[in-house]
Amino acid sequence: MSVIQNAIVAALAIGMVAATTTTATARPAKAKFTSEGAVKIPENWRDWIFVGAPLTPNALNGGSAPFPEFHNVYVEPGAFKHFAKTGKWAEGTQIVKELVTIRQNNNDPETGASAEVSGVGYQMGEFVGLELTVKDNKRFKDQPGGWAYFSFGHHPEPYAKTAEAFPASACNACHQANADTDWTFTQFYPVLRAVMKDK
Repeated sequence: MSVIQNAIVAALAIGMVAATTTTATARPAKAKFTSEGAVKIPENWRDWIFVGAPLTPNALNGGSAPFPEFHNVYVEPGAFKHFAKTGKWAEGTQIVKELVTIRQNNNDPETGASAEVSGVGYQMGEFVGLELTVKDNKRFKDQPGGWAYFSFGHHPEPYAKTAEAFPASACNACHQANADTDWTFTQFYPVLRAVMKDK
């Protein structure tokens, strides 16, 4: 082949690799399961796209909130890209929720807030749990919307390595009744609402 032909072939090869890479990264990375059907704990979830950290502390909920910790929520990057492009969650979407305590530092008994250098408020303490939701209508055909919910433990690290899906009544029913977008609480996450615009 001539130098020009070699250059054309090389350019085409590079273009094909780039296209393949772009396509691959636009698809969600699939959750991994054991042969018994338990989901495996995701790898490097703190490297995923962070979308927010809602908080409903005990002190503002009669001393006993259902979910008193910060909820650090991360979306697997491929799933986030698909959502940003289409406004819809793709099959295989994984969303992690890591629970974090409120920092304890002479907290006010009435509000539960601590006085810090930045002011009085709620600061993050320690990791105390990890949960995962997966959208897979084929694997979870009996779960509304194809979403299944898992917990790797409500305690400090290390978390469990695998988890079984909760029954639909435990998590799915609340999401189905109250979440704004395809079983997800986009009303609490401006990062998600921002990419939904004009979809």
